[in-house]
Amino acid sequence: MSNQYEFLTRWRVEGTCGEVADVLGDPLDLPRWWPSVYLHVEEVRPADANGLGRRVRLHTKGWLPYTLTWEFEIVESRYPYGNTLVASGDFDGRGVWTFEQDGAFVNATYDWRLSAEKPLLRNLSFLLKPVFEANHRWAMAQGERSLVLELARRRATSDAAREGIPPPPGPVTYAGAMLVGGAAAVGIGLVLLMRRASRRGR
Repeated sequence: MSNQYEFLTRWRVEGTCGEVADVLGDPLDLPRWWPSVYLHVEEVRPADANGLGRRVRLHTKGWLPYTLTWEFEIVESRYPYGNTLVASGDFDGRGVWTFEQDGAFVNATYDWRLSAEKPLLRNLSFLLKPVFEANHRWAMAQGERSLVLELARRRATSDAAREGIPPPPGPVTYAGAMLVGGAAAVGIGLVLLMRRASRRGR
């Protein structure tokens, strides 16, 4: 189906699996260190004694001029080597984080398989799927950049060193993103006109 998506994202960051797991394992802190994507996160249900069952509600965006509201629940924990979440809402799917130590670096892999249920995405995926995929890749690239900065902040040994680390990239403003949306609308219009002309020519 056109609204089905599969993404495999790979990050390589300096640190330990425990450091990466601690950052990514606290969803309520996402808006602080990954603000380009996570606008708001609230806890719906806390985790149990084994770290499972935690459910959060998220409000997120990319560089395209729309936002997403969805929830995820942690259904498997392999701390410090990753976890598995199940998502519902504007996204329905399953995401698996895997962390592997490689010397002074961590290779982080995110396997994200979902169906886009937000009406805009579900109805236009047949036409704009490459654009929506590019939006996701942009969001994950911002995440890797933001994670590197957050790990550096946590390792800083003085306030001066911490203040020297730049802030994470912020969200794209809708003023700029509207240009992208306008271009996409023009593209849709051209495709529809071409289809109509093709039918008339038959």
